[in-house]
Amino acid sequence: MAHTAGVPQPADVAEDSPGRIVTVTGRLDVRTVADVRIALHDIVDRGEGDLLIHLAGAEVCDATGLGVIVGVHHRARRAGRRLVIADASPRLERLLRATRLTRVLARPTLDDAYGANPLAV
Repeated sequence: MAHTAGVPQPADVAEDSPGRIVTVTGRLDVRTVADVRIALHDIVDRGEGDLLIHLAGAEVCDATGLGVIVGVHHRARRAGRRLVIADASPRLERLLRATRLTRVLARPTLDDAYGANPLAV
């Protein structure tokens, strides 16, 4: 899809691995977060273990965008899961640091990527 300057891109949630890996793209703002929230809550409820979320293609435009991420984090914790932010745009990284959400939201580790013992045969 071509990007037209000044025209907001809608948000999209793509489930890359059922209940486990998700990619969110597009604009997360007051107009789009309701649909994103519903989709992510459904994925949290259906899956098990860590939920890895790719956010490099997501544009968090206001507090509601951050709010949906935090809300999904809380829902995942209540379900005995962990929300792991795999990647984020530079702007989102700055927002996460400024709001100190980097202390709350999990980031991937080598163990997440390769398992607890990557050298085991």
